[in-house]
Amino acid sequence: MTALGIDSELDLASARGGADEISRRLESLPASAYLWRLVILLSLGGCFEIYDLFLTGYIAPGLNKSGLLTTTTQAFFGFSGIGAFVAATFAGLFVGTFFLGFLADRFGRRAIFTWALLGYSAASVAMACQTTSAGLLLWRFIAGIGIGVEIITIDAYITELVPSWMRGRAFAVNQAVMFVAVPIVAALAWWLVPLAPYGIEGWRWVVLIGAAASMIIWILRLYVPESPLWLARHGRAEEAVKILRALEAKAGASDARPEKREAPPARATAKVGYADLFRPPYLSLVVLFMVFNFCQAFGFYGFANWVPTLLVEKGITVTKSLQYSFIVAFAYPIAPLLAASFADRFERKWIICGACVAIIVFGLLFAQLTLPTLLILCGVLLTAANMTMSYAYHAYQTEVFPTSVRARASGLVYSMSRVSAMFSGFIVAYMLREGGISGVFGLITTAMVVVIVAIATFGPDVRGKPLDA
Repeated sequence: MTALGIDSELDLASARGGADEISRRLESLPASAYLWRLVILLSLGGCFEIYDLFLTGYIAPGLNKSGLLTTTTQAFFGFSGIGAFVAATFAGLFVGTFFLGFLADRFGRRAIFTWALLGYSAASVAMACQTTSAGLLLWRFIAGIGIGVEIITIDAYITELVPSWMRGRAFAVNQAVMFVAVPIVAALAWWLVPLAPYGIEGWRWVVLIGAAASMIIWILRLYVPESPLWLARHGRAEEAVKILRALEAKAGASDARPEKREAPPARATAKVGYADLFRPPYLSLVVLFMVFNFCQAFGFYGFANWVPTLLVEKGITVTKSLQYSFIVAFAYPIAPLLAASFADRFERKWIICGACVAIIVFGLLFAQLTLPTLLILCGVLLTAANMTMSYAYHAYQTEVFPTSVRARASGLVYSMSRVSAMFSGFIVAYMLREGGISGVFGLITTAMVVVIVAIATFGPDVRGKPLDA
């Protein structure tokens, strides 16, 4: 039989066997230049989400300087302070992940990847034009919705395009590319926030630059295919096989396909609602990752969103604090690249636990040090630990759920980090006022201990396992 005939039979088997057979063929893909290019293209789309997410902390001194918001408030839930701005961001992220995560499961990864970013861009432009704290918080909330949907979609997208044996590295590279946006927004804030070019406050320029640059998504989407696993789970097997063949051809995987086997019977994907995620077999995973996400956000955003403000509290000027924050920001893209060297050598849960230990150690040191050089060094190491945890859990919480519910399930559990981060704005502001920087890092330490205990005790093993196994 000709090679073409064998290929056709394998494709027919994939079409009949559905997503299970396609998953096996995806698992056999080599780490080709084309596959890495897809990871990078999706990550470039995520750059704008990270830019917008992190400008929260970097423009905070500018918002305070403009009189729109204050650093702290007398009331715990004061809506005139920076804490309210942080809360509005994560309230929007919560709505996007909890209520709208299903959109990527229903309409496809590629479509939501495009439209969620456009929604965020429009809301950011509107936010940059506000002159009252109420208007600022409202449009920040709406922009957060778009960011929440986008991040969940990208995680599911990458999980379904790369085989398990390289997924850790793929997410490490994904995080490295996306977080290039952090030193960019830090540099722009350092340069623009103290100024008012053309009579427009610097923080507004920082917001508008990110929104304008995000239009590149219209170009990126032309080069990214739909997830073949998503297509197969929605009864579009022929389209899935066509994309899979293209992936195999461009990856040079024609000799690596699975051996011909009896095709399993086709099966329809059962519809799963949010209520079903709170029943077996999903319940234990959902509870575990909800607890994890609620606590990890204190470690990540409790530092990331407050770096300039924490430095100011140590007696450093606004300009210097933004300069130091800019230097620390380089750890965001560099740390995941370094972590890629061991990303697939260890179980995901042990990488997360190790990173949490490092967050505790470097956080407590940051609270005690005053020498600028040591402060910057501790800030870099703390950021590196946070980024190691970040890439690992973004992969972990998507690959443990099946394709049919991947986006909504990971969105559901990820929404807890949004709830946590939303209240962390108020809580960190309160701890900063009552307990100083030591109080802030005491809070972060407690949260990281809970993460270590939960993940080490109940986290499943995933290394080397194909999706939907």
